[in-house]
Amino acid sequence: MPDPEVPCVTVADLGILRSVEILGGVAVARVTPTYSGCPAVLAIELAVETALREAGFDARVERVISPAWTTDWITEDGRQKLRAYGIAPPAKASNSIRALFGETQVDCPQCGSWQTERVSEFGSTACKALYRCTACREPFDYFKCI
Repeated sequence: MPDPEVPCVTVADLGILRSVEILGGVAVARVTPTYSGCPAVLAIELAVETALREAGFDARVERVISPAWTTDWITEDGRQKLRAYGIAPPAKASNSIRALFGETQVDCPQCGSWQTERVSEFGSTACKALYRCTACREPFDYFKCI
């Protein structure tokens, strides 16, 4: 199931879908939102439940908030999909000083150059920042490290 805000990746690619197991004949999906204010969390939960029901299961979705989601949960396949879509994936460093004080280097997903600059702390969604490559001059979103 694609993420409603970033349709190039699935909720599994992003690590939002934590698990699915059958308990007492019910498919129970555990979902962790990217952050507490994510406007897509209800849409994601409803889509996961609908997909399970359409597959023939009685279904329930549980929101799991601990441990909190981190960009480190994005799969390598998900990172490649983001890059191919034109979004720079986050560095695997959510517990580092970079997560607190911003990236020192964001590579351009278009040309691969490290010569980039942040234009705005917020991009097309709150979880992304807007960058521009000074080599190829293309703007792009950067998926923030959380």
